[in-house]
Order: sequence, then C-alpha cells, then structure tokens
Amino acid sequence: MNAFDVIVAGSGAAGMMAAIVAARRGRRVLLLEKLSKPGAKLKATGGGRCNLTNTLDNAAFMARFGRDGRFMTPALDAFDHKALIAFFNEIGVETHAPDGYRVFPVTHSAETILSALEKELERLGVEVRCKQKVVTVEHNGERVTGVTTETDTFTAPHVVLATGGLGYPQLGAEGDGYALSEQAGHTVTALYPAMMPLKTKESWVEHCRADTIPKVTIRVDLKKAKKLRATGDLIFTKSGIRGPAVLDFARDVTPLLETYGEVPLLINMTKGMSEDDLLKHFKAYQGTHPDAVTIDLVMTLLPEALSLQLCALAHADPQARFGKLDGKVRNDLIRLLAWTPLTVTGHDGFKMAMITRGGVSLKEIRPETMESRLLNGLYFCGELMNLDGPCGGYNLQWSFASGYLAGHLGDTPATA
Repeated sequence: MNAFDVIVAGSGAAGMMAAIVAARRGRRVLLLEKLSKPGAKLKATGGGRCNLTNTLDNAAFMARFGRDGRFMTPALDAFDHKALIAFFNEIGVETHAPDGYRVFPVTHSAETILSALEKELERLGVEVRCKQKVVTVEHNGERVTGVTTETDTFTAPHVVLATGGLGYPQLGAEGDGYALSEQAGHTVTALYPAMMPLKTKESWVEHCRADTIPKVTIRVDLKKAKKLRATGDLIFTKSGIRGPAVLDFARDVTPLLETYGEVPLLINMTKGMSEDDLLKHFKAYQGTHPDAVTIDLVMTLLPEALSLQLCALAHADPQARFGKLDGKVRNDLIRLLAWTPLTVTGHDGFKMAMITRGGVSLKEIRPETMESRLLNGLYFCGELMNLDGPCGGYNLQWSFASGYLAGHLGDTPATA
C-alpha cells in the first residue's frame, strides 16, 4: 500500500503541479504535506489575490531573475504564461490581466486557485496525505528509492522535492527541503530572506506613513554595489520602508546587510527629476504663483508630510520664500529632493519574507528535466532552488513551470 510511482514532498504551487502532471501521464502519485491542509502559502500569495503570472515574453521574464534566469529556458518553453492560463481555464478557473501585465483569477482570490487544484488532484486519483513531514530521502547511492516521514516509509523510484523555502514560517516554512537536499549530496547556497519590508536608521520616516510615493527609484550608495537599483511604489512605515519597490530590492539588500552591517540608499521620489530639473520646475511654478513659499513648491512634487520632513532635514523654513533661503539651504533641499538618503539597518528576518534568496545549487540540477545530476530519480521544483524573482507573478510562474517539468519525470514535454 505504500508503494508509488512518484512521491511529491510539498503541496504548494510547484508540488501540486508536479503531482497533477505525473498523474495525467498515468503515474501512481503520492503527495505529502506536513501541515493539516495543502497549499497554505499559495492561499496567502499576493495578499490572498494570487498574482499567478504576468504577460512578459520569456526572454524579458527570465531577465528579471538576473544572471541565472536562463536556467528557466526549458521550463518556460514547455509551460509559459500562456500555457499556465490555458491550464487554469481547463480546470475551471478564468483569469484576466486588468493592468495588461499581472495575471489574476477573475475572482482575485487565491482560494479559487487552490480549490481548482485540489479538485484536479482528486479527479486524477492523486493520494494526498497531510501531517506527513518527510525527514529522509531514501536512496541506494545511485537513485532514490522513496522517503521516510515522521511516521511512515513510502517507496518510489521518483521523488520530487517541492518543499519551498524559509519565508512565512507561520505557514509551515522550516527549510526542511534544504536538509533533505543536503542528505542527498546536494549543495545549498547561503540563504537570505527576500521580498519584505526594511528597517531604517532614520526615524523621520514614521511621520510619512499616510502616503504611497509612486514611481520612485532606489539605488545602493556603496562603491561595490552601484549598479543595484529598483523602481516602483514606496510606502513609509513606523520603522522603515515597504512597498513594491522595496520588496523587489530587499533580495539585493539582505546579503549586503550581512556583509556591511548597514546599507546606505539613495531614493529619488520626484519621478526621476535631477537637481537642474527641480530648479527649473520651481522657477516655472513661481512664475505662475508669485506668492508661493517653499512648502508650496515642494508639495507640487510630494505629499505634505514628506515635504515638511525634507524641509526640516535641509533646515529650510517651509513658510519662507524659496529665493530668500540661504544658498546652502536651497542647495541642500534640492539635493535631498533629487536623492533622499536612507540607511537600512535591518529587517524582521524570514517571518516577514515572502520568498527565500538562495537554495539548492542550479549547477547540480538538469534544467531540461529538473532532475538531480547527482542522484537519479530525484527532482526539484519551485523556491527550493537557488532562483528567485521580483514581485509581479514571477515566482509563482516559475513554481508552476518547474513543477510541470518535474512532473514529466525525465521525459521531454512538448513546448508550449
């Protein structure tokens, strides 16, 4: 009764997709989940709205993952965003891209996605066993033979590890897949929390929490990291910064924090305006509003609370005429508006991280099949591997695509 064709450990997006594909191809599949229900993290994805993927072509999509993005080529060739949309339509989930870019279920509910996947698993006869934490991948030195959980042993010539990373430990993430991978002889890179808010040294941020600042540019002010930058919306918090731009940038900042202790940032919140652009803008505004004072000028670009804080940082009287300010004060204010400095000093670790940066070394995995190069019959998919992307459906698409490929158990699927 405990013998199967394939065992999938982990019932997130990658694991459920791998189980479905293997079952559709006639395999007897066991899906193991250590929590009491499948898909806990999937249910929480995107604040529960479930941004499944996006409409970028494969080349642009992979570029957003950095230098290792090309590893995804076979998976995306087999199962790109169009194939993912078609798959969900096939199992009864209608999707749309209201902004032409991010793809959601029309219900904007992750529950819709999870329910459809569970129904498909049931339809295919996949055996799902919860409260079964895998503690050992069994093998004979050449290929896998099954797994042992805390209570049982199951045999299979194929094992798919889809256990996820360390993000959201309250949803079951413990990093157990990394230990299982190392047991099987694989290398796990350094692991860092990613896609989360950041804490800053500066306390003035707490006075600016009411507003979202659109289209900011953030860059690292370190010689060895000058090329690191991100764009998007920013939100100030009681102790730092968050928002899409910050979530994307956190994956670059957390390794630097470990090295330097703190990371200086420069943030342009004036839609890319340079110091010269700002002076011209102020001069033009004063031409049509001769009674305008300094705070009036700054508020043409930024919300009042933030404008007041930047005036204070520059020691500029907000009620004084801009031209009457001391020359150094004027220059300091313009400089602050062009590039506002902030210093990242920390974060809340994996408990607030949506994803993990780092994982099983890609050099030890065959991109054409997701199979281990070290142990026959062992497959990897999703966040467990050393590959992560920004916000916007990237990581879920990668989870589904890698799960799709892993579910073929070494056979080459048709291209999407």
